[in-house]
Amino acid sequence: MNESDKKIDLKLILSIIAAGIMSFSGVVVETAMNVTFPSLMEEFQIGTSAVQWITTGYLLVLAVIIPTSSYLKKRFRMKTLFITAIVLFIIGTVMAAVTPVFSLLLLGRLIQGVGTGIALPLMFNITLEQVPAEKLGLMMGTASLITAMAPAVGPSVGGFIVNHFGWRMIFVALLPLLILSFIMGVTSIRQVSETRKAPFQVLDYLFLAVGFACFIFATSTASSTGWASLPVAALFALSILCLAVFYYRCSHSKDPLIDVRVFHCLPFTLSVLVLVFIQFVCLGLGYLIPNYAQLVSGENAFTAGCLLLPGCLLGAFLSPISGRLLDRFGAARPILFGNVCIIFSLVCFTLFSGRLEILPCIGFYVFFALGQGCSVGNTMTNGLRQLSPALNADGNAVINTLQQLAGAIGTSVVTTIVAASQASLPGDTALATQQGSQEAFRLLAVITVLILICSCSAFLLIRSRQKINAVHV
Repeated sequence: MNESDKKIDLKLILSIIAAGIMSFSGVVVETAMNVTFPSLMEEFQIGTSAVQWITTGYLLVLAVIIPTSSYLKKRFRMKTLFITAIVLFIIGTVMAAVTPVFSLLLLGRLIQGVGTGIALPLMFNITLEQVPAEKLGLMMGTASLITAMAPAVGPSVGGFIVNHFGWRMIFVALLPLLILSFIMGVTSIRQVSETRKAPFQVLDYLFLAVGFACFIFATSTASSTGWASLPVAALFALSILCLAVFYYRCSHSKDPLIDVRVFHCLPFTLSVLVLVFIQFVCLGLGYLIPNYAQLVSGENAFTAGCLLLPGCLLGAFLSPISGRLLDRFGAARPILFGNVCIIFSLVCFTLFSGRLEILPCIGFYVFFALGQGCSVGNTMTNGLRQLSPALNADGNAVINTLQQLAGAIGTSVVTTIVAASQASLPGDTALATQQGSQEAFRLLAVITVLILICSCSAFLLIRSRQKINAVHV
């Protein structure tokens, strides 16, 4: 599609919203289910290490499915992908709503993950392919707004539903929204690029899937066997080996599953690291705060879920505004401001984690969400701008894949830390959860410093490249 042919019209907006509703629904369930963990543990008689797979397993499926998005975009029409995704998501939702056992609940969540794994990159591919360059920051921010609203809605609505109707109604309540998404998508999604019969690299995909799965299993196994145990070390080693083989094969393939040349652009790679670290911290907080409120402070599920609501609403509505700031003033100001807000938030959580009251907790999370709203969409846009248009779909696949993997690892690592603390003090869940949460907050605070370092490094490299180009001109 030529740049001159790109325009923002009603069909484009509706197609972005239709794909976005599925991503929104996936994150709503993900964050809402975090609030239900104590209820699920009691109903199904399972522990923290098992129940966290409701989130970790879902995110792992996303991390395995999203890498195929570049191939799927080349091979199938966008409307076909959308219909496949939403049908799978509805099947998973119904299964999770009616299941009598935990294993089928988990299976339903995994099927939902397949649907979201197709829909999430589809939303950003539509935006990148059809939006004019001068409006890209605004529309990427708007696309981010759709999914950013989910963490605001999920915990509070999830807590309310659990208290009054039971956790199954979380899934039932999604069905009308999914039907609306189906109608909008079928009537508005259009095809602007040609499809072709590209070969699917099955062996490469298996290496990637096994690598990601081993990494997640390693972080989960550490909660029961310890980080230095032989099973954990073996899983990490196998993960690194599989991912290294995947990278090598893709770098020497004429038609790779993912074009790994995107990593040759260092500013893009640093931007990806920023997004990975933010997602790690975000999902870690999404688990820590509601569970701390319930298990340490004794709050009910609804109150615990509402702790995230003000911050998430602020961060969500800031996404398109900060995107507009990028269009007008460049990426550095909103991104670096957001990074500083994230660091401030986690420092406060760490300092006050010994006794985290409701109002300070809300305030600290508002600062985190403010930073997230200014950083995430703009970092993604700025990173993708460093690539050639031919690599945008691959860059999009890399970003969305590693974000989901980081979320899965963030949830898994944080729950591992808390579970290890609970295991060391089996007679006092509140004290054990408090001590484990303190350790987790310290880890997240260290990661926020890495966010700022990567952002600054990316901007220094971009500025150096611009100076070199100016000299050659």
